[in-house]
Amino acid sequence: MQPTTRGLSFLVWIAFTLLTFVAPSFGVFSPPGDWYASLNKPSWNPPAWLFGPVWTLLYLMMATAAWLVWKRCGWGKALGFYGIQLVFNAAWTPIFFGAHQPGWALVDIIAMWVAIVVTMIAFFRVSKAAGWLMVPYLGWVSFAMVLNYALWRGN
Repeated sequence: MQPTTRGLSFLVWIAFTLLTFVAPSFGVFSPPGDWYASLNKPSWNPPAWLFGPVWTLLYLMMATAAWLVWKRCGWGKALGFYGIQLVFNAAWTPIFFGAHQPGWALVDIIAMWVAIVVTMIAFFRVSKAAGWLMVPYLGWVSFAMVLNYALWRGN
């Protein structure tokens, strides 16, 4: 890679990282608060401190996966799918915590899960590394979907 190309590539990775972190950050306007504390939670509900580190690592992996796809084939359908799943990701927190609607949040997270699977398949077709970087995200969202279901049914 030429120095300018390397510089551009790094800037695009930064842009993917910012986009990946900023989209779901809309949820900061919907903090858990007393409503969440009052919910009946399953015994396997993770401690609150775990979510920040897990999501930070997942967002870095997701952004890197998107960047690898961009490096290989530029802007295209695979990154379009990435954007779609990111929209569902961004919507979940305001629906669940802001609107106090775990049922609608469950609908959103199911759609997010499907969008992640489609994105992962598209990423694997372009870059095996990019596809594998999305696997932990799918795993965590699968767990979150089951937890969302348990919170909806239990409350």
